[in-house]
Amino acid sequence: MKFGPVPLADAQGAVLAHSVAVAGGRLRKGRVLSAEDVTQIRQAGLAEVIVARLEPGDVDENTAAAQLAGAIKGGGAGLSATAAFTGRVNLIADGPGVAVLDVSAIEQVNRVHPMITIATVPPWQQLAKGGMAATIKIISYAVPQADLDLACAAAGAGAIRLSAPKLRTATLIITEIPGGVGDKGRIAIAARLEALGVDLEGVVMVPHKTQKLADAIKDAKSDLVLVLTGSATSDDHDVAPSALRLAGGQVHRFGMPVDPGNLLFIGDIGDQHVIGLPGCARSPALNGADWVLSRVVCGIEVTSRDIAAMGVGGLLKEIPTRPQPRRGS
Repeated sequence: MKFGPVPLADAQGAVLAHSVAVAGGRLRKGRVLSAEDVTQIRQAGLAEVIVARLEPGDVDENTAAAQLAGAIKGGGAGLSATAAFTGRVNLIADGPGVAVLDVSAIEQVNRVHPMITIATVPPWQQLAKGGMAATIKIISYAVPQADLDLACAAAGAGAIRLSAPKLRTATLIITEIPGGVGDKGRIAIAARLEALGVDLEGVVMVPHKTQKLADAIKDAKSDLVLVLTGSATSDDHDVAPSALRLAGGQVHRFGMPVDPGNLLFIGDIGDQHVIGLPGCARSPALNGADWVLSRVVCGIEVTSRDIAAMGVGGLLKEIPTRPQPRRGS
């Protein structure tokens, strides 16, 4: 692509690089200049104009953005592409879910040519329907087809996709202690589930006793069992993890390097997923439980190693109502 000023006599068919004021309005940048446009520019008193001219082997910005968007999202995978405009195509979530990224592929796309770019949400970002997962932007008015082909090849068959919710039902079990907070947090947790399209089938209140909690876990028939204890879970053998084991389930990990959210545990009983929620889940503010909950609901395996990796970026915004904030008085 050639870029720069040209005499008006040579401007027809070129792409206008900068907006130009003419009688009755403006000719916007990115416009392919017609004979009438050139006449208006001449009447505005200009003898030359800055344009971009495509050369053989170039592809215009909108065509390039659309081609790259198609390669990046592969066969669809829960994402829809907007119409290309000014070299930009956005990838929009068709419904709630979690963004699954091939980070190395996306980095390779961005290394091909400085004018060919893709920006995405962070890996594993939870999205609502209509949320933007990525934006593809061709910075210049055209790029070489050869480089565009390399970028599309680097993207592979779907460098970004949306993993939609797989679990459909949940039961929330809340344990009570004398003088405790009752079912505080129920609304915040219900809202989290609703955002993921999960039906909260029931909220069960039980005493903060291992056997009582174990019985409630065994009685739950939902895809997902959430446990919120009246007293914080302080050890892998505290009431809630012990109750899950007593019920016949397994605890796969207690504790996570995300703050707020340290006191979370995950496990299962049969084919049901179990998440022991930290006390900060009573607040609607983002915490480590959100990262685990969204992945589990969307059918993404969460291993102990996965949770260990959450520490980088895991220092989240402090929740003012926490009983033991990071900074003492």
